[in-house]
Formats: sequence, structure tokens, C-alpha cells
Amino acid sequence: MNAGKLDKRITFQDFKLVKQDGMTQEVWEDFKTVYAMVRTISGREFYQAASVQNEYTTRFVIRYSAGKDINEDMRIKYRNRTFGIVSIINDNERDETLTIMVKELKNNAN
Repeated sequence: MNAGKLDKRITFQDFKLVKQDGMTQEVWEDFKTVYAMVRTISGREFYQAASVQNEYTTRFVIRYSAGKDINEDMRIKYRNRTFGIVSIINDNERDETLTIMVKELKNNAN
């Protein structure tokens, strides 16, 4: 993988329950910020993905080592957009890069 292609910063967020003054509040906390390659899915790929599984809008590619502790329960912040993680794929099972398939979340609490 050409490191120069990993030119966008994305932030993984983890869902936490925080107790404050005897009350429990649900919040998304920043977990890790990494460099990624961002690719929107072409119309053909979008149609194929939608017919097989969920409707993907974007894929992020990150270094394998940066993604060892992420999971599908997290979400990704990229610029002013928020994405729910649908799947995490170890590309070619080579432990070099991970492709993270996501679906953009609309009208969500930041």
C-alpha cells in the first residue's frame, strides 16, 4: 500500500455510558484518529453491494495495525459527516490494510 494514498484523517468514536451527578448519559467519545484512503463507491458497485447486503456509501482503507482495536459498534467521523460501520474487511487476509464499509448516518446526535 502506498502510504501517500492514506491522506485523509478519520476519527473512530466509541459509544459510552457516562455517569454524572447520579444520572447516566449516552455519549460518543473519540477513540482514535488515523490516516485513511477514502473512496466513494461507484454506481455499479453501489448497486451490487445494495443487492447483496446493506446500502454502502463509502469505504475507508486504513493500515491494519491502526485498526486492530476497532469494531462494528463504533462509528467514524470524517469532515462534517458521520458514518456507521457496516463491516471491517482484512484485505486479502494479509494483515496489511483494512477496508471499512460504512453507511452515512443522517440526523444523528454528535
